[in-house]
Amino acid sequence: MTESARMRRSPASDGARPPSEESAAPLDGFLAEAVEGFLADFFAERSAAAAADGFDADFDAEALQRLRDFTLAGGKRIRPAFAWWGWRGPRGAAGGPTARAALRAASALEVLHACALIQDDVMDGSTLRRGRPAVHVALETEHRCRRWSGGAGRYGESVAILLGDLALVWADDMLDEALDALHALNALDARRRVRIPWQRMRTELITGQFLDLRARAARDDTPAASLRVDRLKTAAYTVERPLHLGAALAGADDGLIAALRGYGVAIGTAFQLRDDLLGLYADPAATGYLTGDDIREGQPTLLWALGVERADQRGDAQSAAALRTCAGDAALSDDDVAGLAVLLEELGARAAVEERIRGLVEEGLARLGDTPMPHAARRALETMAAQASVRTR
Repeated sequence: MTESARMRRSPASDGARPPSEESAAPLDGFLAEAVEGFLADFFAERSAAAAADGFDADFDAEALQRLRDFTLAGGKRIRPAFAWWGWRGPRGAAGGPTARAALRAASALEVLHACALIQDDVMDGSTLRRGRPAVHVALETEHRCRRWSGGAGRYGESVAILLGDLALVWADDMLDEALDALHALNALDARRRVRIPWQRMRTELITGQFLDLRARAARDDTPAASLRVDRLKTAAYTVERPLHLGAALAGADDGLIAALRGYGVAIGTAFQLRDDLLGLYADPAATGYLTGDDIREGQPTLLWALGVERADQRGDAQSAAALRTCAGDAALSDDDVAGLAVLLEELGARAAVEERIRGLVEEGLARLGDTPMPHAARRALETMAAQASVRTR
């Protein structure tokens, strides 16, 4: 089924159908459905191409399909959404095939996201993702069930790394194909415009992951270290660069791009800080990952860093030692984690992070200021900023 056919058959949450191509805002209310369609089409095309090229059947069935299922199974699709509103900012209500090609380009962000999640879970030793076994864990289980030779854990991690690499390559492919479509629609310089945000986003993502790993190894417990990781690992590739990418696709001027990027840095950081709080205080059934994983992995979150800092400032050596000792302890029990959550709250770290989130949302909205953009785009970005700050999963 082609993407256009799928979009015609994909109902929105209220049972309505996507509006026609001539509508003033043809995709605004159907972004997730449209992205799902683009992704499904892309993976179907890749599977068909692999078969035509004579790829090994096991590779197609076990690797390609596993990556497809992981990418399509859940996710908020917020990166393509931010890219879309970055595109709509300068483009207004333009519809038609150019809009669909732009959203297809934005959908490549989800394939890049799959790469980041799969490899991040390997590096963190996470066992759950979106309420299901992480990819490397599922592969390890498959190895054990089939009673293959060698280490099941090493096999699972090795194949997961390969799938992450494949996702990185395919993200580039999906973007290139969408840019080819834009070129055919006389968007002649789209490829040149998106080169900078796309290339920098990939480098920032890898740099952020490196800083994350280094901060854990060096036991850097300063708030500045955690915020550097948040800025590059999450804020840049979740909000800032998707907005930049969409605006660049649309040919936005430097002023609008600067405003969107400033908004993106603030809101993207707020998104990660909320994620840190959810990881310790939310119901794991809602978040899809285990409570306290950040602490067990030694993740340098601002929440934990502020707890350590405040304990030191108060001369509370016992609390500071407890926090430093627990970081990176994979054997922490649920009761241990619950006790640490209470301690961080008593130290005022949780309230401080909540206050930081509120300030970042205000900062992000202020960056939009009086920047000219359609009412629909401005309202969408205001709504998404609020959602980033108060979400529960």
